[in-house]
Amino acid sequence: MAITFINIISSVVDFYILLIFIYVLMSWFPHGKGFMADLYRVLASLCEPFLGLFRKFIPSLGGIDITPIIAVVVLQLLVQLLVRIII
Repeated sequence: MAITFINIISSVVDFYILLIFIYVLMSWFPHGKGFMADLYRVLASLCEPFLGLFRKFIPSLGGIDITPIIAVVVLQLLVQLLVRIII
């Protein structure tokens, strides 16, 4: 039972990390109109609330936003902590 729960949580977090990665990659390119702009808005609505938590405390370094990297590390650490608590 616990292993199944851990696998589900891990899969959800992995999927969210993938969404963050795609969102960051899309931010480097113009969005224009249509499907790509809609996809970017959806990803922004999913990723920005979490990334915004880190942007409050971590400034960009020379114009480079490192908050997605820190957010991914925090997510992975939380999953590892959850696994250790459950097991």
